Formats: sequence, structure tokens, C-alpha cells
Amino acid sequence: MKQERQSTVWVTGLTVVTILIVGILIGKGWDRTGYASENYQELQVFAEVLAQVKKHYVEETKMKELVHGAVRGMLAGLDPHSSYMTTDMYKEMQVETKGEFGGLGIQIGIKDNRLTVIAPIEDTPAFAAGIQAGDVIMKVGDTPTKDLTLMEAVRKMRGLKGTPVDLTVFREGEKKPLVFTIVRDTIKIQSVRGKVLGGKTGYVRITQFQEQTPEDLAKTLETLEEKNIQSLILDLRNNPGGLLTAAVGVSEQFLKPGKLIVSIKGRNGREDEYRARDNGEKHQHPMIVLLNQGSASASEIVAAAMKDWGKAVLLGTTSFGKGSVQTILPLSDGSGLRLTTAKYYTPKGVSIHKIGIEPDIVVDPKVTNHSNGEVDVKENKKDPAAVSIPQNQEQKDKSKAEEQKDSENEVPPNDIQLQKALELLKTWKVFKQLKPVS
Repeated sequence: MKQERQSTVWVTGLTVVTILIVGILIGKGWDRTGYASENYQELQVFAEVLAQVKKHYVEETKMKELVHGAVRGMLAGLDPHSSYMTTDMYKEMQVETKGEFGGLGIQIGIKDNRLTVIAPIEDTPAFAAGIQAGDVIMKVGDTPTKDLTLMEAVRKMRGLKGTPVDLTVFREGEKKPLVFTIVRDTIKIQSVRGKVLGGKTGYVRITQFQEQTPEDLAKTLETLEEKNIQSLILDLRNNPGGLLTAAVGVSEQFLKPGKLIVSIKGRNGREDEYRARDNGEKHQHPMIVLLNQGSASASEIVAAAMKDWGKAVLLGTTSFGKGSVQTILPLSDGSGLRLTTAKYYTPKGVSIHKIGIEPDIVVDPKVTNHSNGEVDVKENKKDPAAVSIPQNQEQKDKSKAEEQKDSENEVPPNDIQLQKALELLKTWKVFKQLKPVS
């Protein structure tokens, strides 16, 4: 009887595992992978362990929790970017790609086996608190991040709007860990912003690659073209990436039809190519792309395409180096699987995974601000000796509006990379006008 009961538990465990595997295959589309010919010995060991835990563990366990824990461990052993998503996490992920979600406003990844901030998202609680790209998150609240998966860390940072959470981070150059208390909020992302700098230079900032990003970029560029811009700066700094399709949609607005943007290669040797379509005006201005260590994934796809086709000069610091592709696979119970299924390659066939993209012109704000004796300018530009002339309310409102407009179109005095980009574009124009004397 005892043996019979134990056998029943074993069969149940194996059935659950089999259903789980079938569920993954259904989510992916049934691939003829030849499971019938594979050795099931390891699955038998797993089922035996499951049965022993169910029978002998000090506390009563639930089969669902055991299987989900096993799945999380299995995926965590593959790479930092593969993970299991519960039903709630899967729903949150779907919402996030549409541009609105709850949390702190931080994009994170695993770098050198440490939970690292890829980039804080602009105009979010994390950005306002001073979280920076490259910060290593040591603890979320009282929980060390050493043994957390990416999705577990994200889940701990998410929460109800108005609730606080402490992040303990290590920052290069700081002697002690920094502790930030950040209040959660609803994160709404405006992925594309544009304005005119220096009279004739269009400036476009992309903060993340979402479903609407290519369309938003097209509208922004159209507005800038109406202002007769002569050059363009595409700012991808602290952009952690997003949807592959959005990266392709952004790139093809600058490349001629048929040009290769990115190729995807999986384990079976299959290669998928994404090329620019003939879908409207191609913007042909002299262009500089800004990037830094917070530029990852989709940002690197765009930057590499611009560089390889000679469309733009890359300026800044080396990018993050995330050159793998994750496919989201829905499971039968409403949960999901984020699985690394391929690596992407630049138009020249280069993989930048764990390497990053080297800019054509290296401008490191940390080095620039100190090597030449330069300092960040934080003082008010107004002359302290200027005479204050009384103004009526109408004049004050007008002056305030003009100041705000001017400040919006000014380059922040401590943004060395953007300043260098503008200087380079001005030089570009000068050299273009040079005519050799015969």
C-alpha cells in the first residue's frame, strides 16, 4: 500500500512536468523536436525529487508552488534574461510595452552577475531621486538582490502608488553604499520628445522603444522639418531598449529601402533579417547619435544600424552590451515565459553581446569635467550686478514665458556630450562648404 501510494505521487509529479513541457511547446508553436527519442532519465529524477519533497518536507507543500519554483530555478540557470512570469507579472509586462505601468521607473539588467540599473526613466520617481545608469542595486528594502532573478527584483520594486521602498545601491566612486527612499507612482512614458537647438539643429530624445515609438518619431520629425532643421541629434542615452519591431521602425526612417537593419540568429541556424521598408520620407540630415552605458538592446540596434551604414556619427561612451533577443511565450494558465531565443547581429554581422558599441567619438562626462579643469556650471546665468527694473504683472508673465521657452531650447550647461554634438555639427557644416582652390 505504501509503495502504491508513493507510485501515485510519482506519476502525478511526472504528469505535471509533462503538461508543463507541452504548455511551453504550445505557447511557442509545436516544433518537431523529437522528444520521443530523448532520454527521460533526468525527468524521472526530477519527478522522484518532487515526490520526496511532497512526502517528507517538514511543512506541507503545494504542487503548484513546487513546480513554479522549479521552473524559476531552471530558467535562472540559463541566463539573466530568461525568466518565468506569473499571471500578474505577465499582464504587467503587456501593459508596460504600451507605455504605462506602476513602479519606480527603473530599467534593470544583470551585468557582471550584479543587479544593475540600465537606466532610470525620465520624469519618474527613480529619476527624480537621483538613481543613475550603472548603479548596482544591493538591496530592495531589506532583501539582498544577490539571489533574486530579474523578474523577482522587478516584482519587489513594483507596488501601490504612494508606497515607499528603500533601494541600497553601490555607485562607482562612492566610498559607502547609497540608500534612496523612493515613493512608487504610476509610470507614464512619453517615448519621443523633440525640439530645435542652436537655431537649425533638431534634437530628438527617445526614452524607450514601445509600440507607438516609430509613429511618434515620424510625427516629431515632421514637426522639426517644418522648422527647416539642417542637422539632427538622436539621443539614445539611458534608453534601456524595448520592442525589436520598434527599433526597426525607428531605423527605417533614416535608411533607404532594402538596407539591412538587424539580423537575428537562433540555435537552429535560422537567420531572420529585418530590412528598411519604403514607407515614406527618409531623413538625410547630418546626424549624431548620443549613447552611453545606459543605452541597451533596441537602442544598440538603432545605433549600430546608423553607424554601419554611415548614416550618423556615434558620440558618447560605450553602450550596455545586450545583444540577445527574448521571446515572450504565453502559457496555458495565463502565465508567461521570457526566453532568450536568439542573438542579434549588426548589419556588418557583429554581435555586441556583453561588449557594447564603441562610439566614433568618446566623450565621457566624468573625464571631460575634470581633465581640462572644467566644472559643471550650476550658477544662474544672470549677471549678479545687473540692475533690477520693476515690471508690471503682464511684463513679468511675458518675461517668464520667454525665459521658459529659451530654457527649453537651451543645452543644459552640464550636458557635455550634447554640447560636443552641437559643436561637431557646426564644424560639419563649415567643412562641407569648403571648396578647394584649383
